Amino acid sequence: MAIALVLIFEGLLPLISPPKWREMFAQLLQLEDGQIRFFGLSIVLLGLFLLVWLI
Repeated sequence: MAIALVLIFEGLLPLISPPKWREMFAQLLQLEDGQIRFFGLSIVLLGLFLLVWLI
């Protein structure tokens, strides 16, 4: 069920506004590896926090 929710949320922006999604994706490509890793770590920590909080 969690994977289904992720897919729904990930698909909303390209469904509603493809040009905005394309612009955002182009900005992501300009980030350095360290910035992308920090963003990924932040998302993982937020997910873990929410998972522990909901249990």
